[in-house]
Amino acid sequence: MNNYERKPAQRKGSSKPAIVENHSSFKETDTLVYALGGLGEVGKNMYCIEHHDEIIIIDAGVRFPEENLLGVDYVIPDYTYLIRNQQKIKALIITHGHEDHIGGIPFLMQVLKLEKIYAPRFAKGLINRKLEERRMQNQVKIEEITNISRVETKYFKVGFFNTVHSIPDTLGLLVNTPNGRIVHTGDFKFDLTPVGTNSDYQLMAYMGQIGVDLLLSDSTNAGVKGFSISEKKVAAAILDITRRAQGRLIVASFASNVYRVRQIIEAAIACGRKISVFGRSMENVVDIARKLGHISVGEEHFLRPEQLNHTPANKVTIICTGSQGEPLAALSRIANGTHRYIKIIPGDTVVFSSSPIPGNANSVNRVVNSLTRAGANVLTNSPLNSIHTTGHASEEEQKLMLQLIKPKYFMPIHGEYKMLKQHADTGIETGVLPENVFICANGDAVVLRDGVCSLSDTRIQADDIYVDGSDTSGLSTSVIKDRRILSDNGMVAVIVSIDSRFNKILCRPSIVSRGFVYIKESQTLLKEAELLVYEALKKKMVGKTTFGELKNTIRGSLEPFLYQKTHRNPIVIPVILNQKAAMQPKATETR
Repeated sequence: MNNYERKPAQRKGSSKPAIVENHSSFKETDTLVYALGGLGEVGKNMYCIEHHDEIIIIDAGVRFPEENLLGVDYVIPDYTYLIRNQQKIKALIITHGHEDHIGGIPFLMQVLKLEKIYAPRFAKGLINRKLEERRMQNQVKIEEITNISRVETKYFKVGFFNTVHSIPDTLGLLVNTPNGRIVHTGDFKFDLTPVGTNSDYQLMAYMGQIGVDLLLSDSTNAGVKGFSISEKKVAAAILDITRRAQGRLIVASFASNVYRVRQIIEAAIACGRKISVFGRSMENVVDIARKLGHISVGEEHFLRPEQLNHTPANKVTIICTGSQGEPLAALSRIANGTHRYIKIIPGDTVVFSSSPIPGNANSVNRVVNSLTRAGANVLTNSPLNSIHTTGHASEEEQKLMLQLIKPKYFMPIHGEYKMLKQHADTGIETGVLPENVFICANGDAVVLRDGVCSLSDTRIQADDIYVDGSDTSGLSTSVIKDRRILSDNGMVAVIVSIDSRFNKILCRPSIVSRGFVYIKESQTLLKEAELLVYEALKKKMVGKTTFGELKNTIRGSLEPFLYQKTHRNPIVIPVILNQKAAMQPKATETR
């Protein structure tokens, strides 16, 4: 292991990092930099800079759950450390408006009182919409920031610089602390012909000249060679496809990719087409982008859903969600024929203006096959048609950022471990000393002391919290484990009738199985299991016992037997029915 790599400390008997919250290894005059989310993962971005009695938070995002997190809506950081140090929090600063940077704000506000959020204009619009939906808009003030804004506290002076991303109004941060300068890039790429505002190259170079002690930089595309293609090239490809489409044009993209949505709309208008937008998140983003002037298109260019069937096919462009094959998104419902307003007809052209996120390829392929089977001409991103480009810096762009900023110390952020490692190697390649590069995990604390960085042994609590419905407490973690067992091994319910007055079993137990074995072919197994439980309960009920002990007896006898016979561990649910007459005296005593 290289000396700049850090593996998370482990709790004994647990796969989770150890929790150490004392600051014994820190001096009161040190500045701490740590992440509660965003390291070793793509999403859940939340970075903190702490000095004495002040903390500034950079971003508050969510991560969308993997397929194995059954029933989970979002994954958010563990806010315990911030709750315990609420009096220190002086600012929440947002770099841009993507969900992995702002999606956690409503959950954070449930447990913390935030006086003010600093956010760029488009992010402010998205946050306001998010808070309005939850009736939380009056609980916090949101102050708009730009590249000329300044945020000052007792110990911190924060300035901003423009970066290019797939959403308007994206910012990087320069944080002046008592122990040195820290730059946080936010999400960025270098596009020499951008659709929106250009990067502040001169400002970045100036920061490199005056000296930056620690750089935190986006690692998402660290493994992608070369430069990413320009959004202008994608715009030209989309315009060409729109011109050549004979029938309706249906384009699926990320709702958050505002510049792409704008280009699709502009191409449609240039080709004399009307636009119809489907998908709640897409409708929200288009609405906010129009209000803020990022999409300058009049109402006359849009169609209501009920107008689609009365408009010639070659005069229609439909923009929708579902580019990742999400089952409930608009495009998936169009593909399987369950959409209320749109049915695929031969001659439709469907464009996936995106690339599948790792893990989504199978879902996307299913949707592509369904659309093709229905008669649509489907176009996906490939070297032959440049209909998508990333919003994150590829390897050469990451090198350019490192060369502009010229940091003394480097901490890759925003990426899975492999991405962080690749970005760290790039940092060394551009001149950062290997011992000055920190590959951290969530909760690791980098100490900045008089311009010198070191990695502390102290860790901040930084676990995952699963948002299951309205529960943000983390208590649903055990429920998730049960769902995994149910999905893999099924369930066995054991129903036992007893008379507690005489400590007697009234009849042999009945076993019901779901998702464990095919009942018709496993009658012998289930009968053996019933007999085994019956004998174990008879022995237990010779003397006085409790309902809890009976349930443990059922589990203790049945679980090893089922594993021995099937090599599977279903959830065993004991159900004990007590004779009604046995309950009567207790009811009388209660009265």
